[in-house]
Amino acid sequence: MSAPRQIIMVRHGQSAANVDQTLYNRVPDYRIPLTELGVEQATAAGERIRRQLDGQKVCIYVSPYLRAYQTLEALKLGDLVERVIEEPRLREQDWANFQNPADIADQRELRNAYGHFFYRFRDGESGSDVYDRVSSFMETLYRHWNKSAYAPNTLLVTHGLTMRLFCMRWFHWSVEYFESLNNPGNAEVRTLLRQGQRYALDTAFDQWSLTPMSQTVLDAPHRDW
Repeated sequence: MSAPRQIIMVRHGQSAANVDQTLYNRVPDYRIPLTELGVEQATAAGERIRRQLDGQKVCIYVSPYLRAYQTLEALKLGDLVERVIEEPRLREQDWANFQNPADIADQRELRNAYGHFFYRFRDGESGSDVYDRVSSFMETLYRHWNKSAYAPNTLLVTHGLTMRLFCMRWFHWSVEYFESLNNPGNAEVRTLLRQGQRYALDTAFDQWSLTPMSQTVLDAPHRDW
């Protein structure tokens, strides 16, 4: 397998729904655009990514959501791009269709009690559902990397939870450790750097609780709802 030199992941810039969550009630999630600040954030991320690429080509996989495509456009990677592939398995976690804010608020509370990985939103997905499709996407990556002409770098333009779950699957993190992690900020970049036959994450995700990577459900405190 001709593994890439680095696997770069970037979360979309600030979206209009990051500012006004009532948009979910009237605009399909996949059609929510970036704000002006979000475009600026993505442009700044593009400057960092171009430095990382150091003149080398990159193969890009992008979530089909509008805010992801607008982020990719704002990165301005130009002739460094070998190919762009729309990848629906990199989409945001499905929460519902048009969302009722009061209902979603209730479900968020339930999710916090039940656990972000296993709780499934009504008419939507659980974190474990996203994990499964990310696992399927990795199989596609491996096939692509076996092609002799594949670019020396990979870029995923995606969403915060999807980035965390990609790393969870890649590094075999436990569910308990995943539950302790915060999403990256808008347009934040994380990179898996190849070191010999293995990869290392350049910047750890922030934790809201100091849970070690080795912790499993055996070590978790008992909780009743």
